[in-house]
Amino acid sequence: MPDTLTRAVEPSEVDGSPTLSVRDLRVEFDTRDGVRPVVQDVSLDVYPGRTLALLGESGSGKSVTAKSIMGLIDPPGRISGGHIMFGSRDLLQISAEERRQVSGEQIAIVFQDALSALNPVFSVGGQIAELLRTRRGMSRKEASQRAVELMDRVRIPAPDKRAKEYPHQFSGGMRQRAMIAIALALDPTILIADEPTTALDVTVQAQIMDLLLDLQSESGMAMILITHDLGVVAETADELAVMYAGRVMERGTTSEVFAEPSHPYTRGLLHSIPRLDRVEDSLWAIPGTPPTVLSGISGCPFVARCDVALDICPTRRPDLVSPLPEATSAESGPTESGPTTATAPLPSGRASACHRREEVLNGSV
Repeated sequence: MPDTLTRAVEPSEVDGSPTLSVRDLRVEFDTRDGVRPVVQDVSLDVYPGRTLALLGESGSGKSVTAKSIMGLIDPPGRISGGHIMFGSRDLLQISAEERRQVSGEQIAIVFQDALSALNPVFSVGGQIAELLRTRRGMSRKEASQRAVELMDRVRIPAPDKRAKEYPHQFSGGMRQRAMIAIALALDPTILIADEPTTALDVTVQAQIMDLLLDLQSESGMAMILITHDLGVVAETADELAVMYAGRVMERGTTSEVFAEPSHPYTRGLLHSIPRLDRVEDSLWAIPGTPPTVLSGISGCPFVARCDVALDICPTRRPDLVSPLPEATSAESGPTESGPTTATAPLPSGRASACHRREEVLNGSV
């Protein structure tokens, strides 16, 4: 895919420290067949004013990773290891009250199903105002005025009138705008957008994504975009992490990954996109289905669907390291033999979890 379709920025242009650093995150769930890992050894950095996309099929661990950052993992699930560093604080080590303050004010989330997330018995403006009264101590009048201002900020027409209406009176796109207004009410440092355009038509999808990018540009907030839509990623994300079966399979800037993928799974996802510059009898799809958490994978989780697998792939899990031949082991990300520390920055540049990463990158397989 041509990199002209992306808004990517080269790694060298990333300045300063990340707003959020996730290191070796592991999440597991209790099942009838025992404890099963759902997210394993996920490491990510999110920078101010930039968008990191978590890309992958349904069930790849994207939303579980986001909920872990927000502190929304409840039994039978639990975070079993790793670090989530927000500034100098590890969110997995602070008290429940501190975590509530961070997750409610400095890290916000927009869920994919706005109708379920909004309370049907309260007006939309009332729900925004209640958040401001609870968290900011505003009077009823001040909170109501601020709610109208926020609704206007997210481009809801006639905000004075619409603030008095209920969620069922809003269209899907307007409900999503209302959810964004709630998320932005406390001026968060990080916004997590979990499939924010699901079930919306293409025109409204574009409007919602344009709105999020404009708001990001105004405030300088970092954004984590969770999606399986490659087109949305191409147009909005600076960096991306491709997830599969709870692991990061490939990581890098959007332009370099889309132009030259270094993992067979990423290559398969890109190949499945319809293209105007080629004629095809049918859409191509990756054969097979993703493994479940009950599979008990010991090697590469993609091996059953991979067309370039080696004999070692079913038994030896590949490390997430640079696919570039000139890279040294010191430049690699977290591996099985040596995970990164809680504060060490991830290296800029590419990383791929494939035994044939160099061959995939140069197109020889």
